[in-house]
Amino acid sequence: MSGAGARVGVGARFRYDGETVEVVEMASTTAGNEVVLKDARGQLLRLSLRELLFSDRAVIVPGEAGPAGDDAEEIASVVLGQLTEAERATLLERAAHVREVLTGFRSGTAELAQEGEPRPEYSPARPLEARYAAKAAELGVGHRSVSRWAAQFRSGGEAALVPAKETRGKSASAVDERWVETAVEVMVEHADQSRPSRTLVIERTRARVIARFGEGVVPQPSRATAFRLLEELERRHPLFRLSTKRNRDIAGRPEGPYGKLRPTRPGEYLVMDSTRLDVFAFDPLTLKWVQAELSVGMDWYTRCITGIRVTPVSTKAADVSAVLYQSFRPRPAGRDWPRHAVWPEHGIPRTVLVDVDAAEGPGLASPPLVPETLVVDHGKVYVSEHLTSVCRRMGIPIQPARLRTGRDKGPVERFFRTLREDLLQALPGYKGPDIHSRGERPEDDAFFFLDELEAIIQEWTAVVYHHRPHAGLVDPGLPGLRMSPAKMFEHGVARSGYIEAPRDPDLAFEFLRTKWRTIQHYGVEIDRRRYNGPALNAYRTTKSPYDAPVKNGWPFQTDPDDITRIYFRDPDSRRWHSLVWEHAPSVRMPLSEDALAFARKLASSKYRYPDDRLAVADLLERWNLGLGTTLAERRMALRLSREQAAIELPETDEEVVVSLPSVRKALGTQQPNPEPEEPELPGALETGDDDDADLEDLADEDDFYADALEDV
Repeated sequence: MSGAGARVGVGARFRYDGETVEVVEMASTTAGNEVVLKDARGQLLRLSLRELLFSDRAVIVPGEAGPAGDDAEEIASVVLGQLTEAERATLLERAAHVREVLTGFRSGTAELAQEGEPRPEYSPARPLEARYAAKAAELGVGHRSVSRWAAQFRSGGEAALVPAKETRGKSASAVDERWVETAVEVMVEHADQSRPSRTLVIERTRARVIARFGEGVVPQPSRATAFRLLEELERRHPLFRLSTKRNRDIAGRPEGPYGKLRPTRPGEYLVMDSTRLDVFAFDPLTLKWVQAELSVGMDWYTRCITGIRVTPVSTKAADVSAVLYQSFRPRPAGRDWPRHAVWPEHGIPRTVLVDVDAAEGPGLASPPLVPETLVVDHGKVYVSEHLTSVCRRMGIPIQPARLRTGRDKGPVERFFRTLREDLLQALPGYKGPDIHSRGERPEDDAFFFLDELEAIIQEWTAVVYHHRPHAGLVDPGLPGLRMSPAKMFEHGVARSGYIEAPRDPDLAFEFLRTKWRTIQHYGVEIDRRRYNGPALNAYRTTKSPYDAPVKNGWPFQTDPDDITRIYFRDPDSRRWHSLVWEHAPSVRMPLSEDALAFARKLASSKYRYPDDRLAVADLLERWNLGLGTTLAERRMALRLSREQAAIELPETDEEVVVSLPSVRKALGTQQPNPEPEEPELPGALETGDDDDADLEDLADEDDFYADALEDV
């Protein structure tokens, strides 16, 4: 076997800085070994031997043949690693025979000689040709085969004895390269289209090759060869085997190495996304089956869910802002939640606290985090002026993901899948991830209202998801340890040393939607609703200092979940004030924009000249607990009575004053005596009212709505 080493001495040649040089002298000095090099022009160069051997500027030129890094043969570990157990045993047996021929011992050395070795016919004293003939007679092969094995073993060891595998059939390399490139071109063009057949791709490839190169210039493969070729190209550009959505995702992969955000502490990256849930829900407002949409915020480092919002059909910018606000101010935990699912008020886990009992109380549903960077996609609600302005004000930069690249928000996409597989598919009304997985009539089983579905998801997240080990949550120092999001939050707090908290509660008003309106003598009018308050007295006849989109417009913050009041900041004192809707005294519960629109629609079908006060009064009369005619309407009234606003705003001075009993009495808005609790209905389940009697006829949607909306 030829050696891999090369002699370094006088006469050795190197390629130094692109020129061929020869060693003409070597000397030992106090600084170390040095060499003198001479180039083709006769110029001499003196440098250390260390630099000559280890510098990237010099490469040795071997004087005789030997192994090199650019050899066409694969290395021994690669060749031997492709063998099966049977092929490996055959190879070892053949190598033992070759070593016996060359040395007389099957192991190749006398120190490991077996009993009876060396055998007389393979004695090293005999001629090599005689030993070849003896081994050929023993194995029943030709003399030339044994001599070839010996030559291969001398040159490459055991790996050289592996027989070359024959390739069966024609591969892509056996077809004209121009035909292959054209086929790949046609397959790539169908990445964003519906899935074609293999025959269509072959015919289009042949037609394009003829049109591009001419008739008969490029040899056309047979139909069987073309099919085998497409099977090989399928690995490079999937088109026929997987779903079209999956093929588009693979085609959109980046060509270079994948990048990855590596958060180092809680709150560094907050990932937000929305998805349509695979369950039908019941809208308590319009009494229709709707497709719920879930918006969440997830801390990338801990995988903790910091905000949850379930909305019907389409998510609005105000809903996304509400999810972001929950990261600052989480919702309170449920009363019956287990202790391990409740976060302390300040968000630090119990194991970090010195006094655990001091943190006992109602607690929070999720850890409060002030995000440093927001990672979103290019959805309209995430690039809206509302959300971007809020993030700019809060000092939160927005990092948009790449277009149609779901892997940029991989953790939250994985959460959606976990939610579907572990929770949603066990709920009534589950319809599956696609049309092919849907049941016959899943909407007939839907029972949960939107707010109930949101409460279920929030409780499952706090009780189960936050405390289950996650395969992606690891500590590089302990790679075998799998932590849950709650444990990862404790790890992050201990690692980063601090958490941030909102510096001012009044910043919550900036998460609301801004509307520009003029201040009139009667107040402010928004969508045919009039608002007024003492805070407007100084500005009713004053020119607006803002460069508003409407002439002489002033900014007002509105909450679509509660239209009974809007919020106005005094330009002089910079304090927030609430302006009350003129019909708010007749509303004893939060009223949303959708609820008012529905009430107006009901009133217009009943009265000739309806107004908002009449519409709201009629709607509340239908939804009143004592006057509701159906159990479904009673469930709607219960839902509205306990409805929480998406953003819990701090109280303004006007709200504190109006809540005084004397003021309410003077304004004629004294709360009536609380009604006695309604007795439990006979036959009702402990978990709630039985609505089967009212919901059993929902198969005929028109008949159900006619009965639900008829006059009481």
